[in-house]
Amino acid sequence: MPLARVRGVNRTDRLYAIVEELRAAAPGRRSARELAARYEVSVRTIERDIDALLQAGVPIYADVGRRGGYTLDKSMTLPPLNFTPAEAVAVAVALSRADGTPFAAAARGAVHKIVTAMSARDAAAARELANRVRVFERAGEEPRPVPVVIQDAIAARQVLRLTYVDRVGMRTERAVEPVLFMVGGGRQWYLIAWCRLRQAARAFRVDRISHAEATGEPAPEHSYEDFAPNIPDLVARAPALGPG
Repeated sequence: MPLARVRGVNRTDRLYAIVEELRAAAPGRRSARELAARYEVSVRTIERDIDALLQAGVPIYADVGRRGGYTLDKSMTLPPLNFTPAEAVAVAVALSRADGTPFAAAARGAVHKIVTAMSARDAAAARELANRVRVFERAGEEPRPVPVVIQDAIAARQVLRLTYVDRVGMRTERAVEPVLFMVGGGRQWYLIAWCRLRQAARAFRVDRISHAEATGEPAPEHSYEDFAPNIPDLVARAPALGPG
């Protein structure tokens, strides 16, 4: 049976609608031609929409062939959530502070997934409310983005090669064994690592790292607790993910 047509939908709403359509149809499939007819756009437009959703981390899979199409892995998605529009906007405002941090892209992905999992009515209300909210930033306050290569090296526990400029402007080349990220006052981020040049634990201000390159070399495992006594100016705690 042909899908009912949906007229006059902008791209943002169409992306949300495609996810909901695929979730409702799973484990069945929807072809690009079916989706194009439903939203009255070209097949090429649907293909671009699917590509955008994939880049946002939505678990969509494509099967080729006459009976092929797109399907959504329900096991990797959230069911409709009971977020109110205000709660969704509150999360978006909080995560907007992640800009310039190692988790900026992840924060944007999280907001997208939350809104996508909401009912169409609540998602529309959340977007309307968000349009009436502004996050104030002082001029020059935005921190320098953290290179993805540093985040990847921490996750994969691999040695990094850095070009680092210290507080007096001296430039050095260093091989470091990453341990963790740390955020200090003023939203300033640090890379905590074992520095092979100094043969000691060091806190590298990320905005002073002018170049970072992955070496692919596995790094020895280090514990922050072993490093803490050597970094007296920084007192840290892990972020809470729930009560307790």
